[in-house]
Amino acid sequence: MNTLLIQKREEISETRVAKMVFPSTTNHYDTLFGGEALKWMDEVAYIAATRFARKQVVTISTEQVDFKRPIPSGILVELVARVVKVGRTSLKVEVDIFLEELYSDKREKAITGAFNFVAIDENKKPTPIFDDEA
Repeated sequence: MNTLLIQKREEISETRVAKMVFPSTTNHYDTLFGGEALKWMDEVAYIAATRFARKQVVTISTEQVDFKRPIPSGILVELVARVVKVGRTSLKVEVDIFLEELYSDKREKAITGAFNFVAIDENKKPTPIFDDEA
């Protein structure tokens, strides 16, 4: 695989999404539902994977997701997704969720995890990420 091409695609595929944690996304402890966080992480990972591969991709698995601290209602979160490993038909995307207090410079990592994707063709079969390998 072309190392320069991979490096360029890794750079352009990094994806950042900011969201507010509103009461509709929280549990009875007034913190973000874990399932909602996972949904957001999968979405931003999908965007990064698609931007990297420029092909249809599907989530095939998740790896360990660490919830390092609860995310309270009323806080801004930023999800950052980066492609960290590339195979012939698959790729791994790491996602971090940072929380930011709106009225201060405080920023801290709250959740981290990894999502694995496979590129698929029109028949929903795995396909090489880079066309020169097809």
